[in-house]
Amino acid sequence: MVVKKCLETAELVQAVADEKGVTITIEKVTDMAQIMAYEVMSTPAVVIDEKVVHKGSKPTKEQVAMWI
Repeated sequence: MVVKKCLETAELVQAVADEKGVTITIEKVTDMAQIMAYEVMSTPAVVIDEKVVHKGSKPTKEQVAMWI
């Protein structure tokens, strides 16, 4: 289920940020035009500083740790 994967991804990103003591802001984007502007065709996707770093699956904890 896509929504579940998006929520799990957001929770994972927040958990890793918390572990590293990094303050982040997570924004869930549901507007299709905005999603398409990032050329994201499948979700979940992770965008950091306007750059798509992951899309189409839930990232691993190790991947998230590299981004933060």
